Amino acid sequence: MPLHTWLLFLPAVFAINVYPGPNNLMALGNGARRGGRQAFLAAAARLPAFAAMIALVALGLGVVLAASETFFVVLKWIGAAYLVYLGIRMMLAPVDEAAVGRAPAEPLARLARREFLVAATNPKAIVTFTAFFPQFLTPGGEHYVEMAQMGLAFLLLEAVAILIYAGLGSRIGALAGTARRMRLVNRLSGGALVVAGALLALARRPQAV
Repeated sequence: MPLHTWLLFLPAVFAINVYPGPNNLMALGNGARRGGRQAFLAAAARLPAFAAMIALVALGLGVVLAASETFFVVLKWIGAAYLVYLGIRMMLAPVDEAAVGRAPAEPLARLARREFLVAATNPKAIVTFTAFFPQFLTPGGEHYVEMAQMGLAFLLLEAVAILIYAGLGSRIGALAGTARRMRLVNRLSGGALVVAGALLALARRPQAV
């Protein structure tokens, strides 16, 4: 892609990366409760889900899936229910006074699986890729190569966004200091996920271009 196209694409895509969506809210909560390193490693599991969606868009299947009302609705309700479930679990999670400041012994694989599932069950993600990426393709250019380049840039910037949210969450956790404050952090983080789930349930299918 020409340089001027990259100068338009990169800021626009980074705005998408840092938007406080369900995955970023989860990284924030995990950072507060389990530390920045574990939150970052867990959140990295969302990258394969996004990579698969970008590949589908590059192959042309993204248009078909984005245009399917049934696909969108079914995946939307699965994703919304899962977010509400995770949010309620987070709000009700017990906090031991002696455990404050130490990462709970929850397997990293379990946290990573949650991140992957939240990303994979968000139908708005594939619609976003389908509607957004093609706008930056060069007419008559090598579209597969350009999609791969944009996809790689998206994933790299997504990793930066993960680092930001995990680090911010870790800082919030360090400031909490007491079990009472950590319970408040859990309730706020969990409540944010419940709200995200409700908003996803109410979402209409965006129009792909």
